[in-house]
Formats: sequence, structure tokens, C-alpha cells
Amino acid sequence: MLAAGAVDVLQGDVTRCGGITGLMRADALCQAFGRPFSAHCAPTIHAHVCASMQSALHIEWFHDHARIEDMLFAGAPRPRDGAVRPDPGSPGLGVELRWSDAERWRTG
Repeated sequence: MLAAGAVDVLQGDVTRCGGITGLMRADALCQAFGRPFSAHCAPTIHAHVCASMQSALHIEWFHDHARIEDMLFAGAPRPRDGAVRPDPGSPGLGVELRWSDAERWRTG
């Protein structure tokens, strides 16, 4: 898409394009083609990955995804003044599964 000039902004989803490594590769491609990157869905993961990307322009913030992540994960980032800033003092993605809340959705 980038080589063909088919997109002005490359959009990707960390859960569908090879994980964090795949997104970092997308960042390199965006840099090479001079195009920005837009993250799609999964805001909790994207907040951290996009903070390390040079081409990241924004994160789509779908209410349903953010609501579910906030319901199931303690520490899920929340936008403030139009920006999301991951907690640099928290390890990994900075979230912890709310086991008691997640238990009702268990399938096995």
C-alpha cells in the first residue's frame, strides 16, 4: 500500500499484524515512505507501542474497546487533554488483569 501510494496514513492493529514486532516494522516502513501511522483498536497495547514509534500520529479510541479494557485491566490508560501517556513506572504494558471481574467470562 505504501509503495503504491495507496494510503496517506497507514493504519494497523497490533493484535492483527504481528504483535509489537510487526508494529515496529510498520513504523520503519512508514518512516521510509514518509507516511504517518494510525493505531486501530486495542488502546491499552497501542498506547505503549505508539509511544515508541516515530511515525505514530494517533490511536483510534473506540469507546467499547476502552470500556472493556478498563473493566478487565487495572491500570488501563485513559486519555487526558486529548493525549494518552503510559505510566513509565509500570512494568510491561502497565496493566494487571482484574481476575475477579474476568472470572465471569471464563470459558473452560
